[in-house]
Amino acid sequence: QVQLVESGGGLVQAGDSLTLSCAASGRSFGRNAAGWFRQAPGKEREFVAAISESRDTTYYADSVKGRFTISRDNAKNTMYLQMNTLKPEDTAVYYCARKIIGWSSDTYYNTKNYGDWGQGTQVTVSS
Repeated sequence: QVQLVESGGGLVQAGDSLTLSCAASGRSFGRNAAGWFRQAPGKEREFVAAISESRDTTYYADSVKGRFTISRDNAKNTMYLQMNTLKPEDTAVYYCARKIIGWSSDTYYNTKNYGDWGQGTQVTVSS
């Protein structure tokens, strides 16, 4: 099992940037793909971005493509989410998780294929 801790959230204005971190402890984080998800009040948790274990493949939700960048440093057991040009609709609690089910590309987008969820970090974007 892997323990994941998110950090870096905060209150920013529209157009600002923010970088989230996901620090992993326990078994080697680099053995699995991993992803970022978010959940706004009253809404279901949704996929944001994911990255393969070897860092050579990334996936993004259409709503963040071109604005967010996912990366990871396996030597540091840490994953990042660089968020640029933030919008009020990006306001949510952001979670990181380890991918535990599936190998094909379509499995990266489903929350059910992830486990070892972190506790989340709040991102609030004011207009």
